Amino acid sequence: QFVDFVLLGEPQNCSNSKAGCDWTELGIGASNSAGELRWCCWEDAVDLGLCQGRPEEWGRLIMNRTRYEGHYRSISVSETGHQEAKVKYGKLDEEKDSGKFVLVMANCNPTGRNLTVSGKYVWHSKHGYLPGDLFGAMYFYMALTIAYVVLFGWYALSMRVYKESTIPIQSWILLTIGIGLMEVFFKGGDYWVWNEDGTRFWFAMYTGVILGVMKRAISRCLVVMVSLGWGVVRDTLSQMRRIIILGSVYALCSAASDVFEIFAIVENETLSINEEEEIFDVVTILTFAVAAIDVTFYMWILDALSGTMQYLENLNQNMKLKRYLRLRFILLLSILFAVVWAVFGIVNNYMETSILLEEQEWAVQAAWEINYVMVMAAVAILWRPNATAKEYAFVMELPSMGQDADYDEGIEMPETNADVLGDDEDKNADSGKTLKIDDAVDA
Repeated sequence: QFVDFVLLGEPQNCSNSKAGCDWTELGIGASNSAGELRWCCWEDAVDLGLCQGRPEEWGRLIMNRTRYEGHYRSISVSETGHQEAKVKYGKLDEEKDSGKFVLVMANCNPTGRNLTVSGKYVWHSKHGYLPGDLFGAMYFYMALTIAYVVLFGWYALSMRVYKESTIPIQSWILLTIGIGLMEVFFKGGDYWVWNEDGTRFWFAMYTGVILGVMKRAISRCLVVMVSLGWGVVRDTLSQMRRIIILGSVYALCSAASDVFEIFAIVENETLSINEEEEIFDVVTILTFAVAAIDVTFYMWILDALSGTMQYLENLNQNMKLKRYLRLRFILLLSILFAVVWAVFGIVNNYMETSILLEEQEWAVQAAWEINYVMVMAAVAILWRPNATAKEYAFVMELPSMGQDADYDEGIEMPETNADVLGDDEDKNADSGKTLKIDDAVDA
């Protein structure tokens, strides 16, 4: 009885296709004209004429030596008794160009002993231990870390310079940038350690995942706050509790989904098929929950943004309205990019031959990160600290009016800043004119 080990290199023209490579064309296994496939040389394979059943073939993996040019190792197993064995000359050096390789292990004696194969196998390429499809991601996260450092440093320094004029929304923006910085730092560090040492830096990996979840949750809450007019129309939000609750539910569902998915991948060698299916069922449910919360956030953002812009337009607050028009333009560009990139991802996944090579797949996730960073940077620039930030946020722009302007006309507004309105009423009272607010409407 033998355990066979084969290192199979798949050509790029078939490894990049959805159907994958036909291993029989590469010399592993055999099939006949009727499509009957066998991997091992045993009685049924001999009857089908797929192998000759010679002593050196019997109970072994079928290999066509004229087609298969890769590495081959085997371990002989005794018929009785406990046995511990190692692969002799276990290091397999492959000089072929970069590509996809598969390690095949086969126990081809159905009447022999049940075997447990355990141990450690290590993949090492010319650039290090990191898998080829993640190597580009390592450099991407390093570059993104530098970009976050620049953005965080600029915003923190500006807040310190204009600390007397800072407003609460700017602290939330700085917090979100800081969490994003820590996320990409830990993810890049995890990949770097993996590439150098061949082992995962588990603390960095899970910390990066949790920070990523926090970043996504807080950024969604931040955009809702901005859309409701915090820092431009009002200095407090009565809906803050609802925003935080929705963000917390999103964070819990998203974190659970990510952790379960990582656990299923990392522990795939110890989990049974039923356990893997149960875990992925849970991940599917959590994914739908996260998607539903995302839709809730998006609808809330669009509704709040529309209400705030309508209020600013009614009051002729042109400078503040211009800021929200820019924010809406940025969000629409982001949504357009997301739709286009999602379509590209679907096409890439369902085409017979993928547009992106396997070592380029990291670019799909990288594009979403870039989209997020661009929106985050744009919001930081629109709400950047400056000497007049507090006055800009809490003082209303007074439009120029003729002598016969009617100040008694009712104005509907979404939950505005009462102190600012009170100041305006006092100023107008001195001239015998009063600005009245008939209704306060939640955005």
